[in-house]
Amino acid sequence: MRAVSLAIAGVSAFCFGFSGPMAKILGVAGLAPLEAVWIRMAGAGVLLLAVLAVVKPRALRIPRDRLLFFAAYAAIAVAAVQALYFVAITRLPVGVTLLIEYTSPVLVVLWVRFVRRLRLPRSAYLGALIAVVGLAIVVQVWEGLRLDALGLLLALLAAACCAGYFLMSDSFGDDVDTLGLIGWGMLGSAVVLLPVSRPWNIDWAAFTRAAEVSGRTIPVAVAAVVLVVVATVVAYATGVTAVRRLSAAVGSTVASVEVIAGALVAWVLLGERLGAAQIAGGVIVLAGALLAQTATVRLGSERHAAETVETVRV
Repeated sequence: MRAVSLAIAGVSAFCFGFSGPMAKILGVAGLAPLEAVWIRMAGAGVLLLAVLAVVKPRALRIPRDRLLFFAAYAAIAVAAVQALYFVAITRLPVGVTLLIEYTSPVLVVLWVRFVRRLRLPRSAYLGALIAVVGLAIVVQVWEGLRLDALGLLLALLAAACCAGYFLMSDSFGDDVDTLGLIGWGMLGSAVVLLPVSRPWNIDWAAFTRAAEVSGRTIPVAVAAVVLVVVATVVAYATGVTAVRRLSAAVGSTVASVEVIAGALVAWVLLGERLGAAQIAGGVIVLAGALLAQTATVRLGSERHAAETVETVRV
């Protein structure tokens, strides 16, 4: 069971890794970052909800007492994470912004420990910290560092909202369908992003052209489809599933492998080579993720023991 859960988390991280390279292709084609984000969210929301309407219509039901949760999920866990990150990279180096955003596993661990008052194995804390150190090396945070107060604040807010995504994905019950939540969340985030993305200004003719990136010619429409289907629908569906099977604390740390996946996808598709420091940092990130996932064994054992004691009492 644990191996399957980790495999699902790995698939999610790999799929999310396509988002950066595909968004870069859309950028070369002339789309602004927030326009690409809107295409991603709106396209994924419409696609997923349309499929569910045919194959699993009951998944579209939103319990009346969960309306605020769905709205918060769309605004915080999806729209805010995307928008804050893309605005932050206009004021901070991409590497620094990524590093700050992916401190979210540490924030999740602290929230679980001090707000939910759930004791976690030391491996959960240590794994999260090791993963952050590895990410600092991957993005080579020491190069071109410049601090901007507003950019730093936006990146920190993005990290907090990213932590909210993991925590909210781990908090709903069986009355909410996972795919339904993701579909409505995507569509809702597209609505939230309307004022800043301004999709009515998008150059739709760009999707009929091809983009030249690092000597490679890639159809813009293909990049958009991969961004919507692989990097969003599949990535979020497997990501939320993994968090619910592993817990928010462990799932968020394992999800940090996304940065490594993104670098590998960019290397293969866009010819962006990985340096020795990035490879070493990737190994450290993986070590932190593997260390954190051992917490699932201990947490599972503790839950099983607690359930056994409760059964005996009854």
